[in-house]
Amino acid sequence: MFSRRTLLANTLNGLGMLALTDILQAAEDSTVRPFAPRPQHLSRKAKRCIFVFMQGGVSQMDSYEYKPELNRHHGKRIPGSHDVRGELQGRISHPHSLVGSPFKFQQYGETQRYVSQLFPRIATHVDKLAYIHGIETDNPNHGPSTLHVTTGSQFPGSASVGSWVTYGLGTQNDNMPAYMVIQDPRGAPVNGAHTWGNGFLPAAYQGTLLRNEGTPILNLDLPRGLNRERQRGELDQLRKFNQRFSRRYPEATELEARIEAYELAYRMQTTAPDLVNLSREPAHIHKLYGLDNPKTEGFGRQCLMARRLAESGVRYTMLIHGVQIGGDSWDHHGDVKGRMIRQSAEVDTPVAALLTDLEQRDMLKDTLVVWASEMGRTPFVPGGISGSPGRDHNKYGLVMWMAGGDVKAGATIGGTDDFSLRAADEPVHIRNIHATLLDLMGLDDELLRYLHAGRYRRLTDIGGEILYDMIDA
Repeated sequence: MFSRRTLLANTLNGLGMLALTDILQAAEDSTVRPFAPRPQHLSRKAKRCIFVFMQGGVSQMDSYEYKPELNRHHGKRIPGSHDVRGELQGRISHPHSLVGSPFKFQQYGETQRYVSQLFPRIATHVDKLAYIHGIETDNPNHGPSTLHVTTGSQFPGSASVGSWVTYGLGTQNDNMPAYMVIQDPRGAPVNGAHTWGNGFLPAAYQGTLLRNEGTPILNLDLPRGLNRERQRGELDQLRKFNQRFSRRYPEATELEARIEAYELAYRMQTTAPDLVNLSREPAHIHKLYGLDNPKTEGFGRQCLMARRLAESGVRYTMLIHGVQIGGDSWDHHGDVKGRMIRQSAEVDTPVAALLTDLEQRDMLKDTLVVWASEMGRTPFVPGGISGSPGRDHNKYGLVMWMAGGDVKAGATIGGTDDFSLRAADEPVHIRNIHATLLDLMGLDDELLRYLHAGRYRRLTDIGGEILYDMIDA
């Protein structure tokens, strides 16, 4: 005979041990084989994601938001009162002048969506896209806002969206990293590698930078004097030593993870160069992506490589257009007309080509494509209008679109006021975008978490609301 207290204690301990077994097994799988394929939490079509990021802050009223009232009030002060805070509130309280868009807008597709004349090729795809308007981030400055959009936090040290997706789903190709980054050939974005970093997640989940020229991945070439046969022999011998060590110390799973990294690098030496060899693509594909045009060649190569990576099974690819916050970015504080013409001309053809190519290969149905930037712009300038006006930062005005997978084609989420200053109703916080992106990839935001510094961390931190109106499921 034994007491009820003893019975309960023994039973609970037993249940705890069963749970501990599962936890340890999951931990070992993620350490030894960090990219082992893992099932989706939700049944979703998308198996991979291409995240197209425009560095600098694309002007929403000159691209995807038609605001005739803005043009009618050109040169005047914003009428009425507006519920904005912080830096933007301070600017509105001082003398200012509204600046109408210098570009014409036209309706496209069955949805009759207005798109600026700057994006005529992307505009032909509007019936495939779901637009989200009035997205808000927590900071109107480039560094924090770029991190907020790409990592879920405005502070350095958090895991990027691609890291979370690969942590949740693993890979589809054992010969390539699950998460690849192709930045602008002219230079790096704001925050550099923090934009695609792993943060507090294991190092295996950081993005791998793929270069446009030369060695596609740094430190991947064989050392001088070492051939592949000899390298294979060295790795085999190293594995023997490590297996002997592992038998003595079976709890040291980090060692096995390092060996897996060595093996991946060995396999990549033959796979990666072939993926960046665009000469294998036919002439009509080169023309489709604009590789025959100096204006579109740079980003055209990035988009074509993204399609090749997706085709090869890479789980998450991040494309970055724009360098820091200078002349080669979308940060248009002056001459918004001239600079928008230049930047849009570099990306319109390649992005449209990516959508066309994915669709003609029957890949858009299981590839999620996301267009993003770190913020929108203001519809006014301080004081009066002179010279070639630009637009300042607006953390309330970000516009994004998504396509592919279970995205509801033609959907519109949110909206902004008559002047594209802020959301017309409730703003769409960036955490809601992240929760929706994860959902579209088959990942439950509440289940995708990682224990760090004593608490479970998530991409959305305090949680996001899924935008079900843009999910066709």
